[in-house]
Amino acid sequence: MASVVWQSLHKHLLDSVLERLESPKDYLHFSIVCKWWYSVAKDNYNQRAKVTTPVLLLIQTAKRGTWSLCDVMQNMVLDFHVQVPNVRFCGSSKGWLIYVDKDSVVYLVNPFFRVKGKTNKENSIIRLPPLIGGVPPLKNWDSSISYYFAYKAILSADPVLCADNYIVVVICEVYCQLAFIRPGKDTTWTFVADSRHIIEDVVRVKDEFYGVDQGRRNLVAFDTSAQYKCNVILDAGYTGEVPAKRYLVDLNEKRFLMVERYCDVIDGRRMTHQLRIFEMKSHKCEWSEIYDLGDVALFVGDNSSIALVASKYSGCQPNCIYFCHDNISQGFFQPMKSYDFGVYNVKDQSFSQPYPEDIMTLMQMTNRPPIWVDRPFKL
Repeated sequence: MASVVWQSLHKHLLDSVLERLESPKDYLHFSIVCKWWYSVAKDNYNQRAKVTTPVLLLIQTAKRGTWSLCDVMQNMVLDFHVQVPNVRFCGSSKGWLIYVDKDSVVYLVNPFFRVKGKTNKENSIIRLPPLIGGVPPLKNWDSSISYYFAYKAILSADPVLCADNYIVVVICEVYCQLAFIRPGKDTTWTFVADSRHIIEDVVRVKDEFYGVDQGRRNLVAFDTSAQYKCNVILDAGYTGEVPAKRYLVDLNEKRFLMVERYCDVIDGRRMTHQLRIFEMKSHKCEWSEIYDLGDVALFVGDNSSIALVASKYSGCQPNCIYFCHDNISQGFFQPMKSYDFGVYNVKDQSFSQPYPEDIMTLMQMTNRPPIWVDRPFKL
């Protein structure tokens, strides 16, 4: 009997398989078989949208190097694990995790290519050049913690699907400044000249990157094709109480939001007590506070912030912000228990922790903060 060449199956047969899948776990397994099956899963987006959760929460388990994937919309821990390094990830973008080692080398890791019990896919880990530029290796560095060189990092595109045309942007800890690399073109990192701002988050809108200042609501912009310096788009001045963290969220490649997160420490535990949302009004070049997200749900943390149309996904709460415990201090990170997570209802201005007991237990067992990850297909 002739063997089956799975990557050669006709699309109509794979479409028929997809129509019979019921759980998010099955869709995920389908999409990581090979590039052809990945492409078919992506093309079948409209048919699977109601059963496929596009954002999962990655949580470290008690076993070193093993992480669980949790579907918070369906209130379940998925029945498989991924094997990724035991580090703090400074970014999660386009389905990839980002971390930096003790020699300032930047790594991209695809958790969906590293499912426990299966052979790791080719290019499941991509090694980029070190973030040099005068940054010395740490003395007495703990190899189980990766935190010093990068505060946050994002990708412009999937590094496998767009291998010759993607950009990695990192907010460097030591200088509190931006650096970027185009792996298909560059062999070293380019540092963006800007000594006036401490950049806290970055988002790409169309072909330009925007960064928001840590202390104020100042907005800067830079491109990676010509001028390697930040241009000030908005100088907001002093705005009163400084939030614990600011996030930038791309809505539709034309509009973007800023979320401010305010925290207290209660009995040694960090707790978020307020979230505020602002939209950039480009015609006025100013932030305008908004009090309603409509049918949109946001996901913020150490990841590249995500915006979803909630009605497309079963269990997704509209007009809400899903937040998880993340790093809120540049220049300092220590392993910590994760207590500061939940869902914020924008309309009611109320907080909830709707996750089932097994997800809550997982999050409080680990010293590594959980992180949101995109599904391995772009929605």
